[in-house]
Amino acid sequence: MNETFKSERAPEPVGAFPHAKRVGELLFLSGIGPRVRGSKEIPGVTLDSSGNVVSYDIETQCHAVFENVRLVLEDAGATWQDIVDVTVFLIDMKKDFPIYNRIYAEYFAGPGNQIRPAQQSRSRHCPHRSRSSSK
Repeated sequence: MNETFKSERAPEPVGAFPHAKRVGELLFLSGIGPRVRGSKEIPGVTLDSSGNVVSYDIETQCHAVFENVRLVLEDAGATWQDIVDVTVFLIDMKKDFPIYNRIYAEYFAGPGNQIRPAQQSRSRHCPHRSRSSSK
């Protein structure tokens, strides 16, 4: 079986890819971020008049991403308990990872959650972030 899924509730994909694709018994989610459906808004992000990131709130973004993941899972007929692996890209590993990890634990290892999927976290160089933090 090879089937793609487009959620009518999650934010529209930014690129030319579906929200999710099922191959056999596996479901792969693609590029789920914190955006809001039907809007250019990114929860927790403050932009300047040129559209450059001035500041961001990683906690707000994490909650928004996890909500969007839930929407895509449900629309593809899956549940939170079906997740076996999570890969995340963080702008500032030193600053963001402790916050992300705490929130990750709330969703995956909190009361009533008996799962803890594998987790991969990568720092991502973000040129616009580097410029604004060097001022």
